[in-house]
Amino acid sequence: MAALTLDRWKLAIGDGQPLVVIAGLNVLEDLDLALRVGGELKAVTAELGLPYVFKASYDKANRSSITSYRGPGLAEGLKMLAEVKRQLDVPIATDIHAPEEAEPVAAVADLVQIPAFLCRQTDLVVAAARATHAAGGWLHVKKGQFLAPWDAKNIVSKVKEATGGAELTVLCERGNSFGYNNLVVDMLGIGEMKKLGVPVTIDATHAVQLPGADPRTGGASTGGRREGVAVIAKAAVASGADGVFLEFHPDPDKALCDGPSCLPLSGARELLATLKAVHAAVAG
Repeated sequence: MAALTLDRWKLAIGDGQPLVVIAGLNVLEDLDLALRVGGELKAVTAELGLPYVFKASYDKANRSSITSYRGPGLAEGLKMLAEVKRQLDVPIATDIHAPEEAEPVAAVADLVQIPAFLCRQTDLVVAAARATHAAGGWLHVKKGQFLAPWDAKNIVSKVKEATGGAELTVLCERGNSFGYNNLVVDMLGIGEMKKLGVPVTIDATHAVQLPGADPRTGGASTGGRREGVAVIAKAAVASGADGVFLEFHPDPDKALCDGPSCLPLSGARELLATLKAVHAAVAG
């Protein structure tokens, strides 16, 4: 598999490349917090020699409750992300939920992300692929909780067909539904998706979710097992993942979205150093 590159950032992902770190906040809360989290993660990854992409969502549309915090929205959120990009000089990843968002998002984000629930929405995938290709970015597609790893071939095919055969897809493993209110990650699936000729990342944060099972809200939000994030991240990198997707917060219990799955920012360096060592060992 040839590696994908973002020349303007001197960033590459895939076989023979360093472990890419896509990390930040689950959802934008305010600009100061985004700059703090992004700044600290940039410093840690620079110290470790790992390529870094800042991630935060401007809108979390897939909420358990209509009253859950969703973020600042498209217009204000893209302004925040553009400012993070300008001040920190880092590439940006964020997710979209509707085809009409594709072009404005691709103008700011270097990694346009398709949420897992929406990975089979053809209009969305096609619009995102075309806009991302035109902007020179990567399309980061999370495999749905309902898909077998090999069925992700249809996602890859849609992107290629929509862009005249362009190579811009990165697939992301984030677990499969397993009974009620639970997810499991089949580590063999990482290798299966890499057989499709694309880089593969692990979203270790959302892989520990307990959908609709947060006891703090009586099931009105998603629970999580924060202690499992590092376990899944290390196992996935050992299984060949080309990048890791992680969410941090200075005080995870006060995060406005998915706090039970979020890691404390203070622990970023230790975890990323371990993941770098695992990746190096696997690379030989």
